[in-house]
Amino acid sequence: KKTVREERKMMSSLFKVTSTSRTLQGSSSKRLLSCVVNSHNEFDPLEEVIVGRVEGSTIPEWHVSGKAVWPNKWWDMYKTQAGQPFPKYLMENAIKELDNFAKILEAEGVKVRRPEVTVGDFSQPYNTPDFKASNGLYAAMPRDILIVVGNEIIEAPMAWRSRFFEYRPFRKLIKEYFHQGAKWTAAPKPLMSDELYVPEDKFKTDTAGAFVTTEFEPVFDAAEFTRIGKDIFVQRSQVTNDFGIEWMRRHLGDKYTIHVLDFQDKNAMHIDGTFIPLGPGKLLVNPKRPCITGEKQTSFTFEGVSKDYKLPAMFKGWDIFVAKTPMLDSSHPLFFTSPWTASCNIIMLDHKRVVVEAHETDTIKAFHDWGFTTIPVPFRHFLPFGGSFHCATCDIRRKGELQSYF
Repeated sequence: KKTVREERKMMSSLFKVTSTSRTLQGSSSKRLLSCVVNSHNEFDPLEEVIVGRVEGSTIPEWHVSGKAVWPNKWWDMYKTQAGQPFPKYLMENAIKELDNFAKILEAEGVKVRRPEVTVGDFSQPYNTPDFKASNGLYAAMPRDILIVVGNEIIEAPMAWRSRFFEYRPFRKLIKEYFHQGAKWTAAPKPLMSDELYVPEDKFKTDTAGAFVTTEFEPVFDAAEFTRIGKDIFVQRSQVTNDFGIEWMRRHLGDKYTIHVLDFQDKNAMHIDGTFIPLGPGKLLVNPKRPCITGEKQTSFTFEGVSKDYKLPAMFKGWDIFVAKTPMLDSSHPLFFTSPWTASCNIIMLDHKRVVVEAHETDTIKAFHDWGFTTIPVPFRHFLPFGGSFHCATCDIRRKGELQSYF
């Protein structure tokens, strides 16, 4: 039996432990409340953002995962010029456009951060026990590698071997945000062995619903997920498999609902050029890739053909704006994406202000007609690298709280 003195000593120790625990919990709560990382959707007032860099970018080597999405007019470039820089005039002008974009964001009151690119980061070969790669790609698209959900930064397990080490230029920033109270999760790193991909001689590029990635392990690009508060929307694509979607669903837990949409896109890669929330009750959609999930919400005419646009019933009553056909010349080089990036891949600075490509005058007029304030920014030389303003950024902080918009 314990003596009275021993019992008092034990209770004293317990009280100290409990007090210390409460102090730590209180400090943790204060850190979370003041955490610099906070973003719940694509449209609340933007306060801090990461803008990518194209310095040191190299042409990735040919692989079946690229065959699934790369325009076939550029296939020979990947097969014969892997590891070389992209055309000099594009690189130089894209750097200027990104720097100008960053300055414009700062002038609009947004704090801008940039990744740290080291010379040779992407040009050197590397190998793992499961594959070899002649070189990497770039740090141009933070949206592809990172997604912020609340106060958590998640590193995506991307599906291209050329992007295996793409997290590295962003790690310094991520560690800084972690020390400022953010949560930090790196999704399971894929092996990227041959089992992850359909063999090239069996993969058909012209069939909707034919995906190059198998369900061998979870993979996804962060740009495949679009956040609208407690509801997050995603598509199964050439870089995001069902395994990856399920990993995200379980990781985020019951606080969020993940909805899978189908756009019947044979080259599906990243939802932010197809389905773009503009604010509460407002949605921009790509007419070339209409959603077929759910029930009819509106009708539109595209290339002289009347079409229905379907969405889950939860979107009833939303304003659905149909994106304008991009004004890019057909000869404009686009190594990774379709021309629709020019008119759809916008970024909202708040519920009214939208950054749009300066040459897309039809899109600018449409946004004005819809009641938005446009901020035209030249980005023609950046587009060939595979994205526009949304792809080239990752929201770190938007002023707002988690809520349901449905």
